Amino acid sequence: QVQLVESGGGLVQAGDSLRLSCAASGRTFSTYTMGWFRQAPGKEREFVATIISSGGVTYYADSVKGRFTISRDNAKNTVYLQMNSLKPEDTAVYVCAARRPGEYQYSSWGRGTQVTVSS
Repeated sequence: QVQLVESGGGLVQAGDSLRLSCAASGRTFSTYTMGWFRQAPGKEREFVATIISSGGVTYYADSVKGRFTISRDNAKNTVYLQMNSLKPEDTAVYVCAARRPGEYQYSSWGRGTQVTVSS
């Protein structure tokens, strides 16, 4: 029901920064919990970060704590993932997801954007 389109991926060097964006459809974006996940070669899909509707509470995977920051701009129906101090192991397809009120899991998923970090 929620359409999600990621952007901002690319090829960067280790130690660089990158900001991903996820544009969402919906008249009630401000009520959605938003999340970022990633799928790396040879690995299972991994939770990266989530942010509740108000933006006041965030959660991060241990692997990205202190380096990544999730944020949102409800006026623009957009969620962001600021990635700093990137490492080669961060290389993955990054996917945006949404959970609407009343849902107990993420039900809407974007198509993903590729992030490649070279050493």
